[in-house]
This record gives sequence, C-alpha cells and structure tokens, in this order.
Amino acid sequence: MHSLNHIVKFADDTTVVGLISKNDESARAQSDHSPLFIDGSPLEIVKSTKFLGVHLVENFTWSLNTTSISKKAQQHLYFLRRLRKAHQPPPILTMFYRGTIASILSSCITAWFGNCTISDRKTLQRLVKIAEKIIGLSLPSIADMYTTRCIHKANSIVDDPTHPSHTIFTLLPSGK
Repeated sequence: MHSLNHIVKFADDTTVVGLISKNDESARAQSDHSPLFIDGSPLEIVKSTKFLGVHLVENFTWSLNTTSISKKAQQHLYFLRRLRKAHQPPPILTMFYRGTIASILSSCITAWFGNCTISDRKTLQRLVKIAEKIIGLSLPSIADMYTTRCIHKANSIVDDPTHPSHTIFTLLPSGK
C-alpha cells in the first residue's frame, strides 16, 4: 500500500482512500460489459431514448428533454398569440395556456425538473414569461408547477396505503 493511502472502516464496509499518482486512474477505468439478451436477441445500448414522452440520456442529464419540451411549447405559443390577435379575453387565453403550454411544460416534471441545470430552468421559465406577456396576467412559475406537482404526488402516496413508498412518508403533527 502507498504511504499516502489510509484505510477507513465504516459500519458496513472498508474503503481505501488514497492519492492517484502519475495520472494512473486504472482503478477508475470502466470495463466492457457483456451484452444483455432478451428472448435471444442482444439488447442495443443507445445514447438516448424517448420513453413516455421523456427523453432519457445515458448520463441522466435533462438538457435534451428540456430542449424538446421548449420547442413544443414555443410551437403552441404561436397559437396563443393568434388567439390574442383574435381579441380573445384573458380567461380564454389562460385556459388555452393551461390546457396546452402548461401541460407540455409540466409533463413528468416530478421526474426531471429537480435535476435540471439552471440554464434549462431559465429556458423553461422564459416561456412562462412570454405567455404572461401575451395573456396579460401573472402565471405560476415553472418552479411553482414543480412544487405543486411534488406535493400532490406526496399526498397521493400518503393517502394510498398500498403504494410501495407509503411507509417512507410520515406526516408531521400538523398534518402536513
């Protein structure tokens, strides 16, 4: 063992902590995995895929998903502008926004928004601000949509004793 290494004993394992010298990162090198088979066919490994409308990338960054969502939302902003030019009242514009643009922006938001970069969050919030200007009313921010959806999801888990995560949640004495 190298003189700069030392052993750390934890309750459930032992870890060697040491200095990597001369750029020797062989301990960190990834080995090739043997291929996986499903019904005799090899499973193809891809960089990204779209599942249930959410773009999943191999390194679990959400920029591709955010870009896709923002493009869809921008396309629907065109129709919001057309409704505004047709002199539709703000309640109709708000209803259109909630039914289309907000629905796109908040689709599976509890899965991806928490790990978005600040740049991605700003991109999505910019779309909300554009919609606010078109409608002429204040709209919930993208972070507020995320918080609301997370609270709703947590409440549905607490209310369902058959949910696998039900035991993870315990309510405070206040009931929150």
